[in-house]
Amino acid sequence: MGSYLIHLTVLFTFLTSLGVQIHALSPEYTACQLQKSVATSPLTGCPAGTIFVSPTDDRASFKKVQDAIKSLPETGDAIILIGEGEYNEMVNVARSAPLTLLGQLNPDTAYNAAVSQRNLVHIWNNLYVRDGLTDEETATLTVAPVSGQSFGNTNFRAYNIDFENRALSSLPSPIQMLPSMAASFASYQDTWYTGSGAYTYAVDSIVYGSTDYLFGFGTAWFQNVTFANRACGGGLTAWQGTSGTKNGVYIADSKIIRSPDASATTVTDAHCYLGRPWNDLAISVYLRTYMDESIHPVGFRPWASKNTGTIPSTTYYAEFDSYGPGGSTSKRVPQDHVLTSEEVDKNFTLEEVFVGTLAWIDFKYEY
Repeated sequence: MGSYLIHLTVLFTFLTSLGVQIHALSPEYTACQLQKSVATSPLTGCPAGTIFVSPTDDRASFKKVQDAIKSLPETGDAIILIGEGEYNEMVNVARSAPLTLLGQLNPDTAYNAAVSQRNLVHIWNNLYVRDGLTDEETATLTVAPVSGQSFGNTNFRAYNIDFENRALSSLPSPIQMLPSMAASFASYQDTWYTGSGAYTYAVDSIVYGSTDYLFGFGTAWFQNVTFANRACGGGLTAWQGTSGTKNGVYIADSKIIRSPDASATTVTDAHCYLGRPWNDLAISVYLRTYMDESIHPVGFRPWASKNTGTIPSTTYYAEFDSYGPGGSTSKRVPQDHVLTSEEVDKNFTLEEVFVGTLAWIDFKYEY
């Protein structure tokens, strides 16, 4: 990827689940997440052992999320309830045991507000890749080490939390994220990274980005996610596939739109691409996804920054039932496969791509 990345990159070097968006909650945790009256413990309705973090509430055990994570033992399930507020920090989850982060919710808006109004927890930093700093050193959220010494966490979830890199928009930087539920991820270049051997699942979420803002080596599935193009550099996806596997990025029942904060000069009609190949075996599949007028009719492009060269024939791009102003497949590149319903049912269900039903995905989540 580029030498500059806008910090909202999430490093996924583990197996987990993630999600964010509108009108959606997890029945398992709602009672815990809802804010309580002053006379009631903030942990009322929470599973035993839940840790409370808040920058302002004196009843909290920690003021910083990372301090709470560092306090956890290496074994046993752990849940952290994060109180309303702004958290200027970098969150790094290196423990192998299961961890769930819950964002506190206002009872008056939890059930009927958009994510931008509903989520009360904002975790952010403003570092960008420069002066020798790498993606790993500047990510707002990192799950599991990316250096390769150990595989790291295999069951991480986050609900109703906004992770953001607030570096200058003119500087590309990453946010390395992991599986989570009901959250939004905002950055520019390289917003979401799924590492080699990792599986990530995002549901009911919002992801903001520009250049190659979904990138990686592992397998990532995005379900009912809104992708907001802040600019049109590279492509929405940039993936490295592996021979004999389905490692790639899969986007289902989602929306791709011009971001409300994009300027007229950065996102124009028919200017953004769905993806470009990070290697010759790149895989990007779009299923039943709405695409607005910002999507270029050819869909995908070569890797070269000036659109020179060709897309390798070994690259696998595919679409099924794309719709909206940018959803027509009539002018797509030859490497784009227009799938039939039979092909989707056989090869591109969540269970088929992830090779089974994984326990870390919260299938009770409602959206």
